[in-house]
Amino acid sequence: MPNALIHETSPYLLQHAHNPVDWLPWGEPAFAKARAEDKMVFLSVGYSTCHWCHVMERESFENESVARVMNHHFINVKVDREELPDIDAAYMAFVQATTGQGGWPMSVWLTPDGRPVFGGTYFPPEDRHGRPGFVRACNELARLWRDDRAEVEKSAGRVMEHLRREAAGDASLRGLPGPKVFGDYLDRCESMFDGKLGGFGGAPKFPRPVVVRALMQLHERYGKESEEGRMAWEMSERTLRAMAAGGMHDHLGGGFHRYSVDRWWHVPHYEKMLYDQAQLAMAYLDGWQISAEPLFREVAEGIFRYLLDTMRDRGGAFHAAEDADSLATPDAEHKSEGAFWVWEAAEIRSLLPPREAMMFCTAYGVEEQGNARPESDPHGELEGMNTLFRAESDKDLAMRFQTTEDEVRESLGQARAILLEARAKRPPPHRDDKIVSAWNGLAIGALARGGRVLDRPDLVDAAREAAGFLKRELWDGGTLHRSHRGRRGGVAGFPADYAGVVSGLVELHAVAPGEAWLDWALELQAKLDADFWDSERAGYVMRPGLCGTPLMVIREDYDGAEPSPNHLAAENLLKLSVLAAEPAFAVRAEALLRAGSAGLEAQPFAAPLLLAALDLHGRGVVKYQVPAGADPSLLERLRSLYQPRAVFAPGEGSEVIVCEGMSCRRFR
Repeated sequence: MPNALIHETSPYLLQHAHNPVDWLPWGEPAFAKARAEDKMVFLSVGYSTCHWCHVMERESFENESVARVMNHHFINVKVDREELPDIDAAYMAFVQATTGQGGWPMSVWLTPDGRPVFGGTYFPPEDRHGRPGFVRACNELARLWRDDRAEVEKSAGRVMEHLRREAAGDASLRGLPGPKVFGDYLDRCESMFDGKLGGFGGAPKFPRPVVVRALMQLHERYGKESEEGRMAWEMSERTLRAMAAGGMHDHLGGGFHRYSVDRWWHVPHYEKMLYDQAQLAMAYLDGWQISAEPLFREVAEGIFRYLLDTMRDRGGAFHAAEDADSLATPDAEHKSEGAFWVWEAAEIRSLLPPREAMMFCTAYGVEEQGNARPESDPHGELEGMNTLFRAESDKDLAMRFQTTEDEVRESLGQARAILLEARAKRPPPHRDDKIVSAWNGLAIGALARGGRVLDRPDLVDAAREAAGFLKRELWDGGTLHRSHRGRRGGVAGFPADYAGVVSGLVELHAVAPGEAWLDWALELQAKLDADFWDSERAGYVMRPGLCGTPLMVIREDYDGAEPSPNHLAAENLLKLSVLAAEPAFAVRAEALLRAGSAGLEAQPFAAPLLLAALDLHGRGVVKYQVPAGADPSLLERLRSLYQPRAVFAPGEGSEVIVCEGMSCRRFR
């Protein structure tokens, strides 16, 4: 018999609806039940494409004996972090503060009023490899609640007060950072840059497109002939090339996996996230405009192909993610990570003619015994398997096989098509098909810009359809909602949702200026300002809580896998100020920059998008007025120019006009 999660829309919650655990969704009824039964709450937070969430479910939550322990001692609550990022952020702050690390699944034991007592991430069912077992943790916490409740309550109160103070931070408004911060960012990137393999730091390597995009903006700021400009471009170009060549890039279907588990960009964590595709598409468009490198355009177009072919919902918006795990064969007992994506050498040989198979295997690093290094595959799931990565260039292959580079490209292209068709017959990975407003906003922006830069009307149409879906299904005229799956979810949007959609609409306005997308962006910005602006913190905040009482106030200021909504909003506001001729937007953007000044000066690598917004504030937004009847040759030149400070608006006549501040000129 299913538990209470069966009535939810979240794929993650529905995955647990048939567990023997008496799960409840987050909400006041669950905590009222905890108070009535005098029990602690066990909170489990994850998402539907999370590998270790699947492992903990299989080991513990599907286990009848473990479920009996949980149901006896606790009220058990499941949260999809992608639906409730505020709850996730609040308790992740506790887990990180008390354990020094975070991740999912997140496991936290709470008092009946929501204060955290103990937490961590993945727990094995029994003690293992230095990790405490889940059952032992459950029994010990239940004993403490029964025998030493006063101390538990006292400790939880102290922890909560500490977390609230930490979340408040230093909200004082300072002066804007000086130009030195740009050099500090370059120096920090250089100190972490892997000069041999690209990227920043060691294993694991995350793409963090905001880091590379900020470097490319500094390349333009300093000038390509300057030492700083050359340094910024060298780090950007090498990282873009390394990611494109590596196993994190899906060489058959397009798009990128989540991150590389090793420093070689070789073996990825195989899940695919919508927000990564959107941000990486933007980064590769930047790189193509700067360098005219065909590879960068090909990678961007591969991402768009993946979005349109695989991730697009029937309504026109885009799904959230694809899982890393899948069945290796239809009759396999358990899913394994990467099964859908990896290859045995023998299978490739069976699909391709001998010479083509040899060329393909040489090109993509395929080895008979598999190509995963032991340190990249600690659980042995990839033994005998190959993750495709570009091991040799077309030029080297042409020499090795005594042919031309054109013939190499043709052969590899045909081989990729054959393998892609064969891969499509495998058991597919789980798709998290919910539609998240924030991530769709980023995708709309990437598609709209891709349509403009690459002269692809189909991408513009896709951006338009996705925006139309959001406005029709997730905007009720007064509130933007967080997610949709078959029906609108019950959670109102967060700052990230408003900022993400506004950023997408600014790009869509550039290619569809007569369709009122700017008007909707201004409505969303007004709602973001009204509902989420905190004048004490000079920023947009989340207030996770129970019964209307906030647990804490959270101001997000880190540009990680997703951009900080405050930093994205600063960029949006500067652009809207010019597009709507509204100076108040620029005043609010400056407040965000001033509030983030101390953090930016102390740790610029943590806030590259805020750094980019500071550059935009200092040098100003450039407005291009583009008439419908502009000279096609001018439009072609305009598409090829890298202009990180540009916004686009409709113009009159036949000439393109460029305005900076009060000065305007013809674009030639």
